[in-house]
Amino acid sequence: MPGRGRTLVILSLCLLNVFTVTAGLAVAKLTPARHLSPQPPSVAVRDLVSVPASSVVMPAADPGTGRPPNPSVLAGRLSALIGGPQAKINAVVVDAETLRPLYQLRADRPATPASTTKLATSVAALASVGPAHRITTQVVRGAGGGIVLVGGGDPTLTALPPRPGAGHPPYASLLDLARQTATALKASGVRQVRVDYDVSAYQGPRTAAGWKPNYLPDGEVAPVSALTVDEGRVSLSDPTKGTRVADPPASAAQQFARLLSKEGVKAKAGRRTVAAQGAEQLGAVQSPPLSALVEHLLTDSDNDVAEAVARQVAIKLGRPATFADSAQAVRQVLAKLGVAEGVSVNDGSGLSPRNRISPIALARIVSLAAGDDHPGLRSVITGLPIAGFSGTLSPPRYTVASSRAGAGMVRAKTGTLAGVSTLAGLAYDADGRLLAFAFMAGDGKGPVDPGKLDQLAATVAACGCG
Repeated sequence: MPGRGRTLVILSLCLLNVFTVTAGLAVAKLTPARHLSPQPPSVAVRDLVSVPASSVVMPAADPGTGRPPNPSVLAGRLSALIGGPQAKINAVVVDAETLRPLYQLRADRPATPASTTKLATSVAALASVGPAHRITTQVVRGAGGGIVLVGGGDPTLTALPPRPGAGHPPYASLLDLARQTATALKASGVRQVRVDYDVSAYQGPRTAAGWKPNYLPDGEVAPVSALTVDEGRVSLSDPTKGTRVADPPASAAQQFARLLSKEGVKAKAGRRTVAAQGAEQLGAVQSPPLSALVEHLLTDSDNDVAEAVARQVAIKLGRPATFADSAQAVRQVLAKLGVAEGVSVNDGSGLSPRNRISPIALARIVSLAAGDDHPGLRSVITGLPIAGFSGTLSPPRYTVASSRAGAGMVRAKTGTLAGVSTLAGLAYDADGRLLAFAFMAGDGKGPVDPGKLDQLAATVAACGCG
């Protein structure tokens, strides 16, 4: 591409992804203004509304006007970095519009995907549950004059006040729920209650097959439950401290009882129960729409939200909300979309080292989300971290000479486990053609260098080899 044309592409990419009117353009060119990180659309905390699906749908990604790269030229450049067939890297690059493979190295061989699993989870959730879906937490009347805090599976339910500039839509507020509940109780003359809690929306174990014992104490994820406040974090004032509570539902009931007492209704935490069907509702709050949750879980690689989103798929399909059924539900939806081949998972987040996804499967999933046949999937693309600027691809990634060509031009999901590093996403090459790629390194037994994957993605972006 001539220098002037290349400059126009870069300028176009860098001016996009500012939400409201320009939300659709963000996807069309994949890269926002470089001083901004992607912001999901603002939503109300209290309004329990049905959001029209059209309000959270954005245009398809522009496949670009340039010619696809010459496969042999691209292969030469990537192979020089990978180091030959003995390297422990599985890789693929495809034309995002036609799905034509442009480079393949064990592309159909499943490997440990780590957090690139979240791409499969997100696509399945958006396709089945829909981008406008919200998760409800409510309080209903219980037995013996008590009340029941009923979890719907929203891990972003928060006891913290709203924070301007937090980088996400307002989360459902536990304080707001307490105020609604206190108002309803006072109106009926109730001034003292026991707060029981219902977590029956989820079933099965709280950890997935293959999860390592250190995940919970290290704060990688909370025990998965239908009722969790602030992702079960012990230190709410310091998000860098990942320690989680041992029993998120019990902790949530205790926090709610304290807030209710402050609102003039003396309350104490009770026990686990199941709310009666049709019980009178005293208050309710809802999560941001699923589209915003997906953007967040991809940008920041949020394990708790990913597991919650996977369970929404199981619930939608009428399955029990367990790890196993959620994984099967995700694959069932992917099969309907035609992208299930090469996908086998045990969780929604990718923490399980037993998960297996092939590079070509990841590339197909990303291409599907970027195409124009499924506009409801678009928040998968707007949620992908931007190389050198946002989320898990923030600096120092893509700031060194060997990968700087990918800065602002690559948008991809990262994945990291012991001995494993993965990267899957999209890039416009130097000729303006939109390409999808997946690079999966390591066998879980030795060190891996994420920087090598950044170099490979940057090479794809820099390839003017049409």
